[in-house]
Amino acid sequence: MSESIFDVSGKVAFVSGASSGIGAHFARVLAARGASVIVAARRTERLQNLVDEIEAGGGRASAVSMDVTTEPSVKAAFDQAQDKYGVVEIVSNNAGVADSKPALATDQESWDFVLDTNLKGIWLVAREAGSRMIKSRTPGNIVNTASILGIRVALFQSSYCTSKAAVIQLTKSLALEWSRKNIRVNALCPGYFKTEINAAFLESEKGKALVANTPSQRIGELDELTAPFLLLASNAGSFVNGAALVVDGAHSLGNI
Repeated sequence: MSESIFDVSGKVAFVSGASSGIGAHFARVLAARGASVIVAARRTERLQNLVDEIEAGGGRASAVSMDVTTEPSVKAAFDQAQDKYGVVEIVSNNAGVADSKPALATDQESWDFVLDTNLKGIWLVAREAGSRMIKSRTPGNIVNTASILGIRVALFQSSYCTSKAAVIQLTKSLALEWSRKNIRVNALCPGYFKTEINAAFLESEKGKALVANTPSQRIGELDELTAPFLLLASNAGSFVNGAALVVDGAHSLGNI
């Protein structure tokens, strides 16, 4: 398959949770294929480093500060993006956190921390993007980053699993509502890829044992998310809508 099928030249892309990990990777992927990319997160110093890297490689990028849990912050970030490049056409919705602990040790503060970021944040960003696409009659693609733990469950992850399962259902609901507006909404469900959110665990003895017990006996490389992401974010997947695409080396079919 030619790489040109994944071309997003001339598109305006918005990437949340772009200060590190999967979000930063997707920002680089979109910029390398011709999109003008707005990178958003709370840690603006990291965003500027990412923008500098993209521009040094010949891409177009701009950074905006955004707290996904706060509606005025999300609106302001999209205002800045639209003023800079025009209506956002591609959204990579990545902001996420975890707080691993037994269910009975999970207090309301911990629960709200995870659900506010992983679910409410995804909803606020998708809703803001969708409303602008619909108002301007702009076709668009929204890719919400969920997880295989939205499909299966693991010990001591009750809040995280709940949030990611809800993201998948939210994705399907928005896809159903917005399909006739020429807006596709899909979820990407990665297995274990090393990022800041899980690096300490994956490097621990328990983490190494978990990885050794998976079907592929390894974690994924970030570039193994590139083609699945672009399928959902570009016109290559023009008839894929409301999907939850699993990329996990068959991990979700084995032990979690």
